[in-house]
Amino acid sequence: MDYKIKSRIWIESEQGVFLGEGRVNLLKAIAETGSLSKAARLLKMSYKKAWNLLDSMNKGAGEPLVITSTGGKGGGGASLTPYGKKVIEVFDQINQKCWEFLDNELKQISLQSSIK
Repeated sequence: MDYKIKSRIWIESEQGVFLGEGRVNLLKAIAETGSLSKAARLLKMSYKKAWNLLDSMNKGAGEPLVITSTGGKGGGGASLTPYGKKVIEVFDQINQKCWEFLDNELKQISLQSSIK
């Protein structure tokens, strides 16, 4: 029998969740679209929810992850800071290492069941 192991990682501080898969997806969508509202639409979430998540991340980080500019005639925008890009990269690395570890641990269970 083939087993699959699933997990979700998130990073918390005393203030609550700082970063998780959904928040990282929002950051990636902002990088892709250059806009918080477009990122929210892409992820099928309300602008208010996206703004609240972004505000929470920016406040919880040591420095801003995203810089926004107000809309208007020329339109607004949002872009990741170098720190925001690094946070995504590190989170993805942590996730990958976690999955690899869990997959290796799961192999131990499969090996044990085949020894019977």
